[in-house]
This record gives sequence, structure tokens and C-alpha cells, in this order.
Amino acid sequence: MKNKNKYQKNQRVRLKSTGEIVTIVHYSYVANMKRYSYTLSEYPQTFYFEEEIEAVEE
Repeated sequence: MKNKNKYQKNQRVRLKSTGEIVTIVHYSYVANMKRYSYTLSEYPQTFYFEEEIEAVEE
């Protein structure tokens, strides 16, 4: 079964709200919300949804 999430573990992404480049540590599917959440190494106590981050071209 293929994952349907946009981003992978250790991928560098940008927070849309601040423009800060961060690294994904963990992701999980939130079944009752039907979307993925991501934990970042720079903010381990906070999670973000796909709508709040964007890919970085490296």
C-alpha cells in the first residue's frame, strides 16, 4: 500500500506562516480528520498539517 502523504521523514519543508525551513521528523494519519499531520525537529511539541507546509526545491 502506497502512502498518500505529500512529505516524507527527514524531508526539508517550509512553514507557510513564517517562511522558515524545517525538517520533518515524523508523520501520521489522523483518521477522524482524514489528513496527515507532521512533527518537525525544530518544534517537537507542535504538529502541522499538509496545508501549513510546502516543499522546498533543493
